Amino acid sequence: MSESTTATAGVEIDPATAAVPALRGNSLLGAAVAEFEEHMVRKGFSDNTIKAFRNDLKILRVFMDDGAVLREITNDHLTEFLQWMQSERGRPCSAKTLARRITTLKVFFSWLHDTGVIANDPAQEIVQFSVRTPLPTILTKDEVDRLILACQDWDRDRDKPDARPYLLVSLLLQTGMKKSECAKLLIEEIDRSQPHSPEVLIRYDDPRYSHKTRRLPLHPSILQPLDRYLAQYKPERFLFDCTPRNLEYVLDEAGKRAKIRRTQVGFETLRWTSAVRDYKTGMKEEQLRQKMGLSKVSWRETSDKIQRLAGQ
Repeated sequence: MSESTTATAGVEIDPATAAVPALRGNSLLGAAVAEFEEHMVRKGFSDNTIKAFRNDLKILRVFMDDGAVLREITNDHLTEFLQWMQSERGRPCSAKTLARRITTLKVFFSWLHDTGVIANDPAQEIVQFSVRTPLPTILTKDEVDRLILACQDWDRDRDKPDARPYLLVSLLLQTGMKKSECAKLLIEEIDRSQPHSPEVLIRYDDPRYSHKTRRLPLHPSILQPLDRYLAQYKPERFLFDCTPRNLEYVLDEAGKRAKIRRTQVGFETLRWTSAVRDYKTGMKEEQLRQKMGLSKVSWRETSDKIQRLAGQ
């Protein structure tokens, strides 16, 4: 999460659909890694995750040799591998990179174990640790109130009224959607068929990211500023018919009008602010995870940050 996007984003193992009959306990490590790469593509792992996991397992193959037999790989082998990588390989390995490589081992060997290829998971006892990256910045309640008021004043400006900032800020605070999701939002994806309970559809056409497609409720009060915006800008297809960078400029200017000097107001700030507000009002973690469109693996770090931010 930016949305702090981690290298393990999008990783979810479903043993029921992950069977790999071609592999056996006496199969070689190199063959298993090749099968795992195909599995990651089939399961829709993010491109960044596939690239990172491929690189991590390449290093493991160098250490273990492609000819290593799967069922003969033990926890001691993996422990030696991690020690070698940190102190003997001759290349720096940051704490964040080490944490991700441990995750790679756990996901890879858990997949082999869950699909029945190996009887025991040699990575199960490896201690995972979290690297506490700096917390993102969120707005205080007072800053949120000032931001909304500044956008309302902008909307009602006598000389140059602009309905877009208020709609944009309201939408982001209510949904916590990402910049990329907001930029490709279609007009028709605002569902107002039920005026007292409107919704927004955040849609992903790529099957790899189908788990990110979701419907989110909107407050009915957003419909009036939406109508003012549509009447003023007359977009034809996309709700915000401009570049993502232009939307960033709008948010930055809104923050300046609200006299928020402590941080720059942007998509990430409002996404995290929205999540913490939901958490503080009692939204269940699973519901919040789904609202943010995150996988269960990437949610671990995000959840920790939200809790820490809520406790400040």
